[in-house]
Amino acid sequence: MRNYRHSLKALRDIALTHTLEKNPDLASLSRELGAIIHRDAQALARGLSDLRRHHHGLGRWLLARRGRPGVSVLVMAWPPGYISPSHDHAGLWGIELSLYGALEVESWSRSSTAEPWQLRGRDWLGPGDATWFDAEPPYMHRCRNLSRQETALTLHVYGGDLEDYTTYEQAASAPAWQGLPQRARIAGQLRV
Repeated sequence: MRNYRHSLKALRDIALTHTLEKNPDLASLSRELGAIIHRDAQALARGLSDLRRHHHGLGRWLLARRGRPGVSVLVMAWPPGYISPSHDHAGLWGIELSLYGALEVESWSRSSTAEPWQLRGRDWLGPGDATWFDAEPPYMHRCRNLSRQETALTLHVYGGDLEDYTTYEQAASAPAWQGLPQRARIAGQLRV
């Protein structure tokens, strides 16, 4: 049986290796990461069970960070039934994969910041499934843990540090959205 730390190390190493260029192939990277998650799903679920027991709201744990080209790899814990506000990723590209549980991702894009947000669609992610987005055009999404009893875990790879971002609330007169600046917090570092 594989140790979950070996699985996390493999995920980290694949993410860092495939992001050495400014615009990596997000589809290929998602397939490779998803294959590890499918293969090692049970080990990851058992090894990360402490993160699933944290009932302190949404949590972000840093797995890796590199400066040039910028990339960060995070594991996030989504409490039962949690729905994130609609939010952007500060112009970064990104990949989000389910490690444990199921997440719904509703996404919007717009051709420029002067244009209204347009609904792109909805994805449902189970272990090993991924969604990704480019740095351009402007992108935002809202994520929801589909379970009312279990904490979901996801792996995130971003083209830089997601420190500051914006959440959006739809104004009373659609299609206008009001942006609210936010600061991302890291709950801790995962050691592999």
